Amino acid sequence: MVKIINNNEFINEVENKDGLVVVDFFATWCGPCKMLSPIYEALGNEMVEKANFLKVDIDQSIELAQKFEVSTVPTMLIFKDGKPVDRLIGFMPKENLKNKIESYM
Repeated sequence: MVKIINNNEFINEVENKDGLVVVDFFATWCGPCKMLSPIYEALGNEMVEKANFLKVDIDQSIELAQKFEVSTVPTMLIFKDGKPVDRLIGFMPKENLKNKIESYM
């Protein structure tokens, strides 16, 4: 299951983690975010041994959205060993997203 995190949890869940972490910045009112959500959840379950999948609600965690300059949702950031290595903007089909994530393993 994909966990929704806030500003306070971000440091421990993302920046202090070794390995791969994928963070979906989303909004509850965003149509493409709603389309991406089941794909993101499925990948989170399929790839649970390979990467952590987290979500950040930009309306609830404005500071994080600003810190990572998220102006469009959905935006997914891929972190490796606590550092951002890629930014994916907009809806993405499951296989494309999976291939992109696997390229950092």
